[in-house]
Amino acid sequence: MLTRRNAALAGLAAAGVALGVAEVVAILTGATTSPLVSVGGVVIDSVPASVKDFAVSVFYTYDKIALQVGTLLILAAFAAVVGILATRRMVYGYAGIAGFALVGIAAAMTRHDAPWYAFVPTLAGAATGAGVLRWLLVRPPVETFEERRFFLRAAGGTLAAAFVAGLTARWWATRRGVQADRASVQIPAAPDTAAPLPPEADAGLPDLAPFVTPNKDFYLIDTTLVVPQVSSEDWTLRIHGRVERPLTLTFEELLKRPMIERYVTLACVSNDVGGGLIGNAKWQGVRIADLLDEVRPKAGADQVVSRSVDGWTAGTPTAVLRDGRDAMLAIAMNGEPLPIEHGFPVRMVVPGLYGYVSATKWLAELELSSFADFDAYWINRGWAREGPIKTQSRIDTPRDGGRPAAGQVMIAGVAWAQHRGISKVEVRVDEGPWQVAKLAAVPSIDTWRQWTLPWTATPGKHRLTVRATDNGGDTQTEAPAPPDPDGATGWHSVQVEVR
Repeated sequence: MLTRRNAALAGLAAAGVALGVAEVVAILTGATTSPLVSVGGVVIDSVPASVKDFAVSVFYTYDKIALQVGTLLILAAFAAVVGILATRRMVYGYAGIAGFALVGIAAAMTRHDAPWYAFVPTLAGAATGAGVLRWLLVRPPVETFEERRFFLRAAGGTLAAAFVAGLTARWWATRRGVQADRASVQIPAAPDTAAPLPPEADAGLPDLAPFVTPNKDFYLIDTTLVVPQVSSEDWTLRIHGRVERPLTLTFEELLKRPMIERYVTLACVSNDVGGGLIGNAKWQGVRIADLLDEVRPKAGADQVVSRSVDGWTAGTPTAVLRDGRDAMLAIAMNGEPLPIEHGFPVRMVVPGLYGYVSATKWLAELELSSFADFDAYWINRGWAREGPIKTQSRIDTPRDGGRPAAGQVMIAGVAWAQHRGISKVEVRVDEGPWQVAKLAAVPSIDTWRQWTLPWTATPGKHRLTVRATDNGGDTQTEAPAPPDPDGATGWHSVQVEVR
């Protein structure tokens, strides 16, 4: 008779095969039909904002990887129990696999724009998993050493093969993406180019965030487990709702429109004080205000609901999009077509608003609506409706916990108050007086601003604190507040020990 350990291994092998087969089938039916992806998506959409904040604070931008690993661990525990129960009666094993299948099918069929065949990967995986479970358990008793070794080889080999098949399928699905299409896109010249970048905009200090964030280093926060793959040929934008003249644009038509090029700093509302969920890039695209003028919003259309291809929504005040700021439908980032993970082929960029109310990636729709009639994705989860970015500052160097040598030390960092601009940054050493830092030049009020302050460091432990003031004369508050519901507040400080 099988030991509990071997029975659990049989359950794990069956579950592994079920997931591996599902991933292989999902190559044909679409990555979002994978049970691991669809169940993970349901979890992301269902958790409270506080749980999401906790995941970001603990796992940073690897929160979705952590979710998938956690899901696999829970599934592994469930599969082990199913394997043990199946040694008593095989029907228990089938019931456990059926339960797994029902959850996966329900998740896949209820995702945004799910195809009618979204159930196929889960069903195929469950059927194969049930067959593997029966093959491993309904066999002569494992009594001799050779029989036990054969069983372990069979179960372990099956689990390993399933793991390799699943990883290979996920890799292949990624390779079938739109990289080649992105590479073929020719970015047209923008008649309205960005203001020249002042040479002194970047101090070039080690550990200080560069003025322009490279694409590969730009933060990534979204709700999708699988990056949408949207080809430029298939992309369309529908502008509708409370408008007099609905409009549908293809990517080719969008490229023919007058474009602007601007440096704009984007920030995530989940960014903690001193955090890194912020970046600055040169964006190119079409003014949203021009498109809104063309479709003619009707009275009462005070919200523009932007929808991603995966169904995610953001609600942006219509007035903000028409107040003269350089809000755009971006097609390029730092001189290249948008990276796929940053929204290729088209995303929104709106200076001065947190991303959850403005920065929709993989854009598919703009619907003129009202705040009274529709709550976007994060508003339904308790976040503030309008999300203006708060004045913030950060110390980049020296790092928290650093041990600089006594003598001349350069304290430096960045400060931001998008669409208001930074007028002053002050630094305090321990409880001493506030000292005014030197501000680097900037091309506009829509970007962050580097600052530096030379400090004659004396041996011992010291706390460095920074605060910023925007062009309206408002200094960031000392009062600490978490990101939820409208952005974190407080002064950033670091502890150093001077040698």
